[in-house]
Amino acid sequence: MPQWIRIPLSCGWVLSWTTATDPQAVRPRVQGAARAAKEFMEASQAVTPSDVERGRSGPPVLSIIIPVFNEVKTVRQVIEKVRAVPFPDPFEILVVNDGSTDGSEQVLRELPAWEDVRVLHHERNAGKGAAVQTALREIRGQYVVIQDADLELNPHDMLPLYEKVRGGAPVCYGSRFMGDNRRLHGRSTYWANRMLNMTCNMVNGIRLTDMNTCYKMMRADVARRLHVQSRGFAMEPEITTKLARLNVPIEELPISYIPREKSEGKKIRAMDFFRYLRAMGRYRFSSFDTGPVAAPPPSRGSSSHQA
Repeated sequence: MPQWIRIPLSCGWVLSWTTATDPQAVRPRVQGAARAAKEFMEASQAVTPSDVERGRSGPPVLSIIIPVFNEVKTVRQVIEKVRAVPFPDPFEILVVNDGSTDGSEQVLRELPAWEDVRVLHHERNAGKGAAVQTALREIRGQYVVIQDADLELNPHDMLPLYEKVRGGAPVCYGSRFMGDNRRLHGRSTYWANRMLNMTCNMVNGIRLTDMNTCYKMMRADVARRLHVQSRGFAMEPEITTKLARLNVPIEELPISYIPREKSEGKKIRAMDFFRYLRAMGRYRFSSFDTGPVAAPPPSRGSSSHQA
């Protein structure tokens, strides 16, 4: 949400302005006359640092979780791309190093002291779902989304998803398969995704085009109610199935997608197809807790990057 800044003036009036990035939203609320209006113009020109323009002033409204496992080539670039997204509200980035062994940990420890980035470390690799569980215990925002530490997705595509949930939708998915996706038809992962998505829709009585997307933007209170238990990639069907069980409506918007190959670091494997199916059955037809988020896996502690 836009943050209002108030400054008492020497003449006894109070000057206020907002940190909203939309120029139309920057309207002074001046208690006084022409002199206050003049001082407002001078002050507004002085208070335009990039961090304010990018929505970093005040407590975070949006929390962005980045699980990392052996992504030494891309993790810093992804963090920088996410930081460059002009979200209208303050945001935080929680990076969870899930026991990386390729140098990713060193890259994360050498990050600049960015006040909007916090880094947590798992002693051993526990899985993407486990990394997300760890981060959910630490988030401070009202909304939450996951960003993979590779370059398959464009972080700027999170903006319309955020506007959806900020406007009242409890959940909004970014779909890789809305619109023309013929260029993906030659990939086995595309057809596996389509089969899993069709099964998920049938099992849960919903209509989605991409239940396996990384970009699942939602309210933080909704995310906590799901009590994610899967420690690997099966967290994706678990989340969607539990949302369906709770009758939470899911909206979708298209996003861009540049898939990578196994040789480039893609980690999902054929066995995950069957783990996904098992997760759908398990969380559709068995009871599940909607209490607090599960305890994190063993950790060596955490490090925070603060200015």
